[in-house]
Amino acid sequence: MDSLVPMDNEVHRGFETLAIHAGQEPDPATGAVVPPIYQVSTYKQDGIGGLRGGYEYSRSANPTRTALEVCLAEIEAGARGLAFASGLAAEDALIRTVCRPGDHVIIPNDAYGGTYRLFAKVAEPWGVTFDPAPLGDVAAVRAVMRPETKLVWAETPTNPLLALADIAALAGVAHDAGALLAVDNTFASPYLQRPLDLGADVVVHSTTKYMGGHSDVIGGALVVADAELGERLAFHQNAMGAVAGPFDAWLTLRGIRTLGVRMDRHCANAEKVAAMLTRHDAVRQVLYPGLPDHPGHEIAAKQMRGFGGMVSFRMESEEAAVRVCERTKLFTLGESLGGVESLIEHPGRMTHASAAGSPLEVPPDLVRLSVGIEDADDLLRDLELALG
Repeated sequence: MDSLVPMDNEVHRGFETLAIHAGQEPDPATGAVVPPIYQVSTYKQDGIGGLRGGYEYSRSANPTRTALEVCLAEIEAGARGLAFASGLAAEDALIRTVCRPGDHVIIPNDAYGGTYRLFAKVAEPWGVTFDPAPLGDVAAVRAVMRPETKLVWAETPTNPLLALADIAALAGVAHDAGALLAVDNTFASPYLQRPLDLGADVVVHSTTKYMGGHSDVIGGALVVADAELGERLAFHQNAMGAVAGPFDAWLTLRGIRTLGVRMDRHCANAEKVAAMLTRHDAVRQVLYPGLPDHPGHEIAAKQMRGFGGMVSFRMESEEAAVRVCERTKLFTLGESLGGVESLIEHPGRMTHASAAGSPLEVPPDLVRLSVGIEDADDLLRDLELALG
């Protein structure tokens, strides 16, 4: 379909232009400026094997999902994008495509709890081993590389400690060992950071978060630099079946169109929140890449357009951290992140409970904020009252 072809990047280069138009040209039949929701399971064929536009069954391909996948590839500067039912479904497809029993993976030593659970409870029993490492320390990553290492799995910034990794340096380490580098770009979004431009092989997203942006859809994505790897992933996507439904794909596309302007506001508000928290006597430590004393600040400034909308901080005790989470009014107590509304959570008891008792266990006094796009003064007042 004409409405689903990639844009000519020689003409259209700006992120916001791609986010609004890539894969989303006006419908040639009606002139509709928004791609329709093809809420359909099967398609009429013009004779046996005669497919219209390549569509036969919506697990294999659906025009609304195709539009999203084209857009994902364009905004991440990749060869192919693939949309999944969730971020973890995307992660599982990647692991099962590039790894086999006996292979080895390196993950962040403060990885997202769901990612840790996937490796520890699903991949490892299948025969894929893994080692956590501080990915901001290139020497430490080299030290845990093995001949059987097939994948270096990075988050930058990490969830929830907001550690930074130098993507270009990690790509060098991985490629020297014959391994691939996958970067979970969920926290940064492609508006702030494009890992494929820095040497990564695969970008992973929970599109539930900033891409969707409105806390109303669950989804995941992979974007790859190599078309052949994209073909292999597409085979597994179809064979395993955890694809994004058409309405979910449509909602994610709707979110992507405003990603740039939303991220600007998320970043601006987060910087104000981080600055206020650093001045508050009840807060022991603030973790935010935009702060000059953050250990990854220089890396973030080098490879990111902005410092993101996530802020974590540590209180004097677990009890104090829990109390703050329970006292806010505008910051809603809830899991997930990246929506227009501000959220607060206690990672140790909520999103990262699956890492309890493991080397990836998060500090019990940690609070994580997803700073939304509300009025910044209102957000500051809400936190000050909760901390007071």
